[in-house]
Amino acid sequence: MTAIRSPAVAGLFYPADARQLGEEVKHLLAAARLHDFKPKALIAPHAGYIYSGAIAASAYASLSSVAAAIRRVVLLGPAHRVAVHGLALPGVDVFETPLGNVKLDQELVTAIAHLPQVTISREAHALEHSLEVQLPFLQSVLGDFTLLPLAVGWATGNDVADVLERLWGGEETLIVISSDLSHYLPYAAAQRMDNETVQAILQLRQPIAHDHACGSVAVSGLIIAAQNHHLTPHLLDLRNSGDTAGSRDRVVGYAAIAFNDEEGGR
Repeated sequence: MTAIRSPAVAGLFYPADARQLGEEVKHLLAAARLHDFKPKALIAPHAGYIYSGAIAASAYASLSSVAAAIRRVVLLGPAHRVAVHGLALPGVDVFETPLGNVKLDQELVTAIAHLPQVTISREAHALEHSLEVQLPFLQSVLGDFTLLPLAVGWATGNDVADVLERLWGGEETLIVISSDLSHYLPYAAAQRMDNETVQAILQLRQPIAHDHACGSVAVSGLIIAAQNHHLTPHLLDLRNSGDTAGSRDRVVGYAAIAFNDEEGGR
């Protein structure tokens, strides 16, 4: 019997109706600025689409030149609702969204399941939005692909980098880190903190502090991996909820960043 992880935030963070969702994602992607390079990895935000969808679209629109080659997506995001030691696999076969089902990549699961920092927790994934909200964008841009989703809890950047190394692959594998930036600061203070965080990422400096990015551990792990693989980060978009749909009294920061191998194009 196939084990399915059903959508938890459809109708809340994004439309539950497949047609409406498809049209909204298409509109967001069409409005995003195109960039002429080939990403190996992305950082994208994970709030409701009304708040961060345009920034996430900036990340996914950058895949236009490499989408046809991508067959696997390694997706990491912070565990918001359930305490997790290490990085948690979901223990299911399929992630379901209104746009259809995405199969888990069992070969990649096997490649990391034995690692001491890797666990299995259906509970950690059941209500987790940080991974789910990325899937409609990936489905719209890539079409058919397999997925390796990991909810990141109590871990280090080195723990994450070790896992990424075993999943790295070639042009067929895309790495996506789901993270927002600062949380609930006044607009100007958020801009200052988010600029500081982005500069650290662009200069490949880690660790990133947790109060600077909820996905800080996964981001730090990607920075280590980017150093090892000689990737260069590029800022695609940096805004906050005060720029999109919210009050400027207490905002959440969002960035879209792409990493590529400038010598090899990816």
